[in-house]
Amino acid sequence: MTDAPVPLDGLHILLVEDDYVVAVEMERWLRAAGACVVGPVARIEQAVALIDRRVPDAAVLDINLDVGLGEGDTVYPLADRLDALGVPYLFVTGDVRVARLPGYAAKPRLEKPLQEAELAAALRRLLDGTRIGRSVRSPVPG
Repeated sequence: MTDAPVPLDGLHILLVEDDYVVAVEMERWLRAAGACVVGPVARIEQAVALIDRRVPDAAVLDINLDVGLGEGDTVYPLADRLDALGVPYLFVTGDVRVARLPGYAAKPRLEKPLQEAELAAALRRLLDGTRIGRSVRSPVPG
């Protein structure tokens, strides 16, 4: 009997999420999919320090970072840095306003709440270069 393939086996995935409970859960999901999780971190400065040490294969970014640094802290400056480095990323957010922002509207995103299988599948599609449009949410069987 063969083992099922692990969708993110050995890939380094940067995780930026300010909600501790959500970050721990997504980290667990990514590790279960075989990823080497970089982070999780809640601040852009922490993420930049990590990517300065090792550029990740991909990133999962919460858009709104509410870590007490000021109202309206967003991950967009980090997204711009990842674009410059050629690192693919997707947004994981409950904020529907991302669809209206020039430069970010076409970026892949998952909407919270999400499920474990969605995250791994979305990252696999992102890394495979599949055209996934504005949203990478897959239909949930049901």
